[in-house]
Amino acid sequence: MQTSALAALDRRHLIHPVTSLREHEELGPLILKSGQGAYLTDHQDKQLLDAFSGLWCVNTGYGQESVIRAATEQMQRLPYATGYFHFASEPAILLAKKLVDISPASLQHVYFTLGGSDAVDAAIRYITHYHHSIGKPGKQHFISLQRGYHGSSSVGAGLTALPNFHYHFNLPLPTQHYLPSPYPYRSELQGDEAIIAASVQALRDKVAELGADQVAAFFCEPIQGSGGVVVPPKGWLKAMQLACNELDILFVVDEVITGFGRTGPMFACLDEDVQPDLMTMAKGLTAGYAPMGAVMMSDRVYNGIADGAPMSTVVGHGQTYSAHPVSAAVALEVLRLYEDGGLLENGRRLEPVFAGGLRALLAHPLVGDARSRGLLGALELVADKQTKARFAPELKLHDRIFQAAYRHGLVFRAFGDNILGFAPALCYTQEDFALMFARLEAILDEVLAQPEVRQAVR
Repeated sequence: MQTSALAALDRRHLIHPVTSLREHEELGPLILKSGQGAYLTDHQDKQLLDAFSGLWCVNTGYGQESVIRAATEQMQRLPYATGYFHFASEPAILLAKKLVDISPASLQHVYFTLGGSDAVDAAIRYITHYHHSIGKPGKQHFISLQRGYHGSSSVGAGLTALPNFHYHFNLPLPTQHYLPSPYPYRSELQGDEAIIAASVQALRDKVAELGADQVAAFFCEPIQGSGGVVVPPKGWLKAMQLACNELDILFVVDEVITGFGRTGPMFACLDEDVQPDLMTMAKGLTAGYAPMGAVMMSDRVYNGIADGAPMSTVVGHGQTYSAHPVSAAVALEVLRLYEDGGLLENGRRLEPVFAGGLRALLAHPLVGDARSRGLLGALELVADKQTKARFAPELKLHDRIFQAAYRHGLVFRAFGDNILGFAPALCYTQEDFALMFARLEAILDEVLAQPEVRQAVR
């Protein structure tokens, strides 16, 4: 179908996530047609280098034939199997075992979801059930971080601490609370230890304020993704786990973005021997080739729920497509590519290239900060490098950056507060990185040359 006809249908019928509906009607869609490796082709045959892995998820790159075969063979053999009524399928069973093998040792049980948002939602429901099951129904309050992102479900979006996910949604709930983000570039504290100590104290203070017998869990991302790729100091995640253990509140790590090689190891938790009570995941689990997420839980939580009611009482949580056999088959092959296919090793090998390219751009007049871990990183653009002053919102710098990036054939995330987020696929080559940074520098130069932007830089 002609691009113009597709665009008209899109404007008329398709609701896009996290989008201004009227603005989209005016602008229309950017329609993608195909992908191969780290590259996309749009409907007008323009080639784009994807520096964001779709939406932090296509960690393998596009067009992996073995993944396509795995999905096809499973669809031919058994395209669907419910997990209700004690039914199961071989791929789902094997995937559950595989995830236990590669995750922190504390996690021994898996519930499969359709993606990250409902993984968080499932975690909240299981946590609530757990506390009732062990005779502590008063534990109803949840704590997360400012700038945190935990999906957009009806309850989980309240743990998300980004204004657009609350506006007109009656969120956050009275039982949802936030701690300051461990944000080194914007922190008034000096040094990693001071930032870690401040976060631990903030958690202690919030629990004391609410009452330890009222707090159910603390949720956090190892690196805050949609909040601007905020990279806490090394040791922060472990310190928060130990504090939660001491305070007797469940420690939940959201690895939806950071999992599956994105930060180097299979999971960011593994870098610091972090042992969560629950962990959520999605995105890289299937590399975006099929919908799937998961909640992993410890024996402590699982047994608390299992023993909390008579034998015949079901745990009333479930979804039609939980443990979908095609998604599970895809995930098993994606995990094989990470390990045996060398993708994890390739990502680790090229991490210095990625980090070095970002840090080299600190010399650019627009760039105030460059930060990364593994193949997850960001540039923060500022109007004044000395004061770290942000650009005025009316300038719409992020829109200017996005439009220039598309013209130059580069896809990444331009956040509204002028942070540029990057998550290149683990299949990137040195040549791909060279092209990415050449185009990125050209984009920044083009935007800086615009009179309104040049005038705003101090």
